[in-house]
Amino acid sequence: MFSRMKEDIATVFENDPAARSWFEVVLTYSGLHALWAHRVAHWFYKKKWFTVARIISQVSRFMTGIEIHPGAVIGRRFFIDHGMGVVIGETCEIGDDVLLYHGVTLGGTGKEKGKRHPTIGNNVVISAGAKVTGSFKVGDNSRIGTNAVVLQEVPPNSTVVGIPGRVVKRDGVRVDRLAHDNLPDPVIDMFRNLQQQIDDLKRQLEMEKMKHTNGGALKHDAQSV
Repeated sequence: MFSRMKEDIATVFENDPAARSWFEVVLTYSGLHALWAHRVAHWFYKKKWFTVARIISQVSRFMTGIEIHPGAVIGRRFFIDHGMGVVIGETCEIGDDVLLYHGVTLGGTGKEKGKRHPTIGNNVVISAGAKVTGSFKVGDNSRIGTNAVVLQEVPPNSTVVGIPGRVVKRDGVRVDRLAHDNLPDPVIDMFRNLQQQIDDLKRQLEMEKMKHTNGGALKHDAQSV
């Protein structure tokens, strides 16, 4: 147990250059406190003492601002930087060497039973405000950008950004380059479509008018004859 706690503290120093001393880290790092509380809650959860486990997790949530369901499975060298607003769901599985920033949600979609939260691979970084929701996997060595909303599986060694999240880099190669000088404008596109429909209707009306005009002229000529 103490060796794991030492490893947790060492992980803080590896990921946060602001960490100055073990004393400061142990007393002031909410992400570390939430992780240690989760280990205790998870132990009770596995023993099927669900109420005790939830009480521990709720006390931890109140004290740290980080909500980790007791059922979540978390690997080694896990670090939550700052941490306020982080939510980790019951069936979430997190690998080793994972880094989360504040405001991250690892959540589920709907009210389905069974596995409904994401599986996070090893050496994954999820940036501030990102939402990863659903029972899919985020591959090893991937990076999720700030405020991204990820709704589908992420291949290993990928970088994901945007709403909804899309892979912009994989294995170090850019796969989706966003042209900032050529962004689509849905409002303009809608007005163009409406204008096209109006022009088509005008042409149809003019053709009908010409038919009626020509038909009336022919009828008049026939009567004159």
